[in-house]
Amino acid sequence: MPNSKIKKLKILFVTSEVAPLSKVGGLADVCWSLPRELIKLGHDVRIFTPKYGSIEEEKYSIKYYLKGLKVSTSKEDIICNIKQCLIPGNIKVYLLENMEYYEKRANVYGYSDDSRRWYLLSKLVLEFLKAEDWTPDIIHNHDWMTGFASNFLRTEYKKDKKLNKIATLFTIHNIEMQGQFNYWDQKESEKDDGKKNITDLYAKEVIGSNGVKRGIIHSDIVSSVSENYTREIMTPEYGAGLDKLMREERMKLFGVINGLDYNVFNPSTDPDIWVNYDRNSLEKKTKNKLKFQQEFGLDQDPDVPLLGFVGRFTKQKGLSLIKEVLEILIKDLHFQFAIVGGSGEQEYQQYFYELMKKYPHKIGGHLMVSKIIGQQIYAASDIFLYPSLFEPCGLAHLIAMKYGSVPVVHKTGGLADTVLDFDPNTFEGNGFVFEDFNQRSFMIQIVRAIENFKHKNSWKKLQRKLMGLDFSWKNSAIQYIDLYNKAIERHKRWLTKEGLIKARFPEEVSGIHTIDPSR
Repeated sequence: MPNSKIKKLKILFVTSEVAPLSKVGGLADVCWSLPRELIKLGHDVRIFTPKYGSIEEEKYSIKYYLKGLKVSTSKEDIICNIKQCLIPGNIKVYLLENMEYYEKRANVYGYSDDSRRWYLLSKLVLEFLKAEDWTPDIIHNHDWMTGFASNFLRTEYKKDKKLNKIATLFTIHNIEMQGQFNYWDQKESEKDDGKKNITDLYAKEVIGSNGVKRGIIHSDIVSSVSENYTREIMTPEYGAGLDKLMREERMKLFGVINGLDYNVFNPSTDPDIWVNYDRNSLEKKTKNKLKFQQEFGLDQDPDVPLLGFVGRFTKQKGLSLIKEVLEILIKDLHFQFAIVGGSGEQEYQQYFYELMKKYPHKIGGHLMVSKIIGQQIYAASDIFLYPSLFEPCGLAHLIAMKYGSVPVVHKTGGLADTVLDFDPNTFEGNGFVFEDFNQRSFMIQIVRAIENFKHKNSWKKLQRKLMGLDFSWKNSAIQYIDLYNKAIERHKRWLTKEGLIKARFPEEVSGIHTIDPSR
């Protein structure tokens, strides 16, 4: 039960997508799972997101809540409505309805006026709150699509006595996604400084605006999805042109690992795998391997190590390294490889297609996105390859560990925070980690994993250890509550500095937060 002595917060998530209404990527899962956990801890959490035409109104009992919200522009008055529904977890969702910018669009992203669509979202959430009785203590904005919401609160709306009391937290899920432009191609003179106020939806500056930069500058607290990624994006290598700004704002930067929803990802209850199991019945995991081998034409052998990969076929996910080492190793070592993915670069799809034809009894899978086959690979595999070039947080390796598949990872971003190199002598660590992103380093760790697999008793002990780690959303939610309270205190200091309130506060404490998986 939540601690009754802890102040109950009113929190509004602003996001371009949220599961199960409008899921494109992991952002949608975060913006559903985190509010659900915060509500369990006793907080009042609601979500503000667009009403896309693809959302099934009847299925989610969507009703009108507020009609006739207006935004004036240099060309016209834009009229919007607010609809409302509940999604699983008893989460109240406010849906921004506008025929031109959301309802008529088949997709969430990918339009030439995306910057204007997200500008409108950021503007309308504040206009909605002006008209609404409920006022949040904090708005939690996500990625470049919502950076203007923090911006507007600090500029246009800062003298609004109702809205200026709202604190903001801005989460960076991927710093390379900054707006409707390629930051590498932008001329210096075209770059958005993040400080100039853009007051008109049709201003030419909207298209070139940098939502991440504005979110960083104007929010009370900024977080990323892992402690290590927070450090990385302060460097030129990973900062995508914003590393200097990140260093300047480091006092308000924090890292919190995304959690895993064990109601969804749990081998003891997963309906998509052949045989359910837990850490005390690993012999049933072997049955999943045998069934996978049978279904995909691999030689049936419980003792051959089965390596797995689930993810997008992109260089970012480390497919270039897998391509470099797989055929070399499979010629000399006794193992099998299972893969499912797609939605990436054609060269990798073609490569694995040719390899599956060449080694039909050793390599199997599905070269398209498939949630079911992905779950089956987690359950069947002994070793999970996740050699990402960079990885803000990462989810697949956390799922793999819950399913008893030991990860081989590149030491980067969230992978560095959640996987420590395994030492069979001390039994410390929970995977196999390589530091240098090259063929040799990756091959060494794959060979180490395969050699350790041969020691059945210690391998099962390692599997049980992985399956007992806690990467649940509860841990993440507790840390976000701490950040919300920090943001509220920082916001009071800002109000004082701006002369909007009179108050004195003690010196603030900053730091970077991450999850201890052993808790």
